[in-house]
Amino acid sequence: MTKQIDVLTTVEVVDPGARRVKRSTPTPPLTRPDRVARGLGTRAEVPLESQSVLAPTELRSDPVELLERQAATRVPELVPIRYGRMLVSPFTFYRGAALVMAADLAGTPTTGLRAQLCGDAHLSNFGIFASAERRLVFDVNDFDETLPGPFEWDVKRLAASLEVAGRDNGFKRKERKSVVLAATRSYREAMRNFADQSNLDVWYAHLDVDHELARIKPLLRPDRAKRTERLIAKARTRDNLQAFDKLTTTVDGQAKIVSDPPLIVPVTELVPEVEANELFNRLRGLISSYRRTLSSDRKHLLEQFRLVDMARKVVGVGSVGTRAWILLMEGVDHNDPMILQAKEAQSSVLEEYAGRSLYTNQGQRVVAGQRLMQASSDIFLGWQRTKGVDAVDRDYYLRQLRDWKMSLPPEQMIPEGMAVYGALCGWTLARAHARSGDRVSIASYLGETDTFDRAIAGFATAYADLNERDHAALQAAADAGRIKVESGV
Repeated sequence: MTKQIDVLTTVEVVDPGARRVKRSTPTPPLTRPDRVARGLGTRAEVPLESQSVLAPTELRSDPVELLERQAATRVPELVPIRYGRMLVSPFTFYRGAALVMAADLAGTPTTGLRAQLCGDAHLSNFGIFASAERRLVFDVNDFDETLPGPFEWDVKRLAASLEVAGRDNGFKRKERKSVVLAATRSYREAMRNFADQSNLDVWYAHLDVDHELARIKPLLRPDRAKRTERLIAKARTRDNLQAFDKLTTTVDGQAKIVSDPPLIVPVTELVPEVEANELFNRLRGLISSYRRTLSSDRKHLLEQFRLVDMARKVVGVGSVGTRAWILLMEGVDHNDPMILQAKEAQSSVLEEYAGRSLYTNQGQRVVAGQRLMQASSDIFLGWQRTKGVDAVDRDYYLRQLRDWKMSLPPEQMIPEGMAVYGALCGWTLARAHARSGDRVSIASYLGETDTFDRAIAGFATAYADLNERDHAALQAAADAGRIKVESGV
């Protein structure tokens, strides 16, 4: 009797031009030979070598126009900060230009082997944070753009980010290629390993930071190993108490969020015409609504905290201009604080090119994608839809502001370190895709040789060239007064 293998977790009928993506009738499970054949058949239709292709034409969308279109739904006074952060370097531009790359990826050879995508899988969107068991884990940590799509789009986003970051760091051509090949090889080999594992083994797989440090420490120079240990130790201090000390002050015995406009603005300063008690009663109602998206045990824990203050906070590069809030919560007393972050979730940049989300609430889309891709998600991860201070309905997802969370700064990496880091990112991305997609078909498509790795490295080089031109185009738009830029914020 032929052994049956798991089916895809999500079966979709996808029409990029349709108004919604609908679930189809569940299909019978495919056998392992069927899935291997599917991967090999895809390779015949979309050769591995074709993954290097990037052929933008004169019909390519204007990158500045795409960013302006995206800015239309953001807080107007914060958009110049976003542009200013993007113009710092080609890498910071790349971080903010997920929409631009999504449009470019849609024109590349596509396998059709779908998985849950991060949608913005650049190297700074991987990092360290605490699991519910209080262990440091390494994982993907940004899901604003998550959506099902062709697996290789995430791989290309990661690979190109390594090439771009390597250029910013002054790495030589061969060094950059070695970094990219380390990441793509790690992805391919991990996916082939996951293809042979059981469903539960794949689901439980994770990268424990302490274990990985012990494994890679002999590969690093002593000074780099010590620096890495210090960074990991620092990550353990980045918790709610550290955030509380940094972001709050005490007024008349009550903790308050410190105002630091335009980066941090308490809600009472944004809507001074609303009476404070009325405003906070409304906000507490929103917290109560969000609780319903949590499991019963975590709902019980959250109910032991009360909201005492709230402020708008500017975060990241690509996210600047979307509405992000920090919520100061207090438990048994002022020595028991917690800070939640509520971040606006707009439509994924992939939606126009990979199909609409199954979820009508964009916050739920983010949460569902994060839970599917991450080995361990924040215990307070949930979503809600609410009217903002401007009376417009918006979707949000919520989580703790910091919980031992840290991303390693790319600008401080040497080629050897970035290669190790890239390999960790590649393994992690493969694990996330293996949980959500047909890992056997993807592994069959990738094959045992380095053909895919080298093709992606070629794409990364070509895209880094294009990214530099786009960065220059944004600078030209700023110089011409087409866009307003606020730098150094």
